Amino acid sequence: EPHPLAYAGLAALLARIGEGASLAPDYVRWEAALLAELGYGLDLSACAVTGRREGLAHVSPRTGRAVTAEGAGDWAGRLLPLPPFLLGNAQAGPGDVAAGLRLTGHFLARDVFGLAHRPTPAARIRLAERAEAENA
Repeated sequence: EPHPLAYAGLAALLARIGEGASLAPDYVRWEAALLAELGYGLDLSACAVTGRREGLAHVSPRTGRAVTAEGAGDWAGRLLPLPPFLLGNAQAGPGDVAAGLRLTGHFLARDVFGLAHRPTPAARIRLAERAEAENA
């Protein structure tokens, strides 16, 4: 099944290997784009609870929709953190790449690999573990 946008995004990432800059935030953005290309895109356009477009801080692990801290209320502990760099308005800060990999990894495991009855690739798991360890 061809996915030209996913392919082009990955090719662009691979072309940048060796430039010296961290590709990790761009890789997380590519995973989010891959989810969208496969039909499982995250909806980060507005809060699922309040409808606000500012202050998005979480993502529902069930629906993939963004939620503000205010809208999360008592449910905040059950939601996935939304790193600001995925909204396109910030640089990745400490812990943001790990949070982004947790976010995209949840939906990849459930909606892509899980539906195909396949485990998440070991290399993807190691990448997420490495990002977590760097922020421990």
